[in-house]
Amino acid sequence: MSKQTEKLKKQLIEISEVVNLFKSEAVQVKVIDKLLEVMIDAERSDADTNDALHKKGPKQKSNESNYEHGAGRKKPGATKVLNQLLTGTDFFETHRSISSIADYCKTNYDSDFKTSELSGILLKLANEHKLKRERSNTNNRFEYVKA
Repeated sequence: MSKQTEKLKKQLIEISEVVNLFKSEAVQVKVIDKLLEVMIDAERSDADTNDALHKKGPKQKSNESNYEHGAGRKKPGATKVLNQLLTGTDFFETHRSISSIADYCKTNYDSDFKTSELSGILLKLANEHKLKRERSNTNNRFEYVKA
């Protein structure tokens, strides 16, 4: 076998030992995803630096810049959506539970946020005195209203 294949085989064995320490398959998948992301980014940066060193003549524009600005834009994140709801609408004029906020985001922003994704951001907004966080008398859960 070639040296690269041997090196890759050795790395995979080392990685598998570490990944298999995690009991949850979901965690294992996330670890592998992150690892592959880092490896791909490293290879891209190595390729970019090698290309820059070996090129002679004027620098040419790459097609990567067109990809970022193309039709494949990401959906706004939870922080951005909550800030839009807070500043651009009267959504928080009435008391809202985390689940009702998540449902509203799903229907109106096409963003399927988990309540755990929203809770930390809502707590931060409450600590910044942009929202009030109060316990509901009916179900003893937190509700959020504009401060």
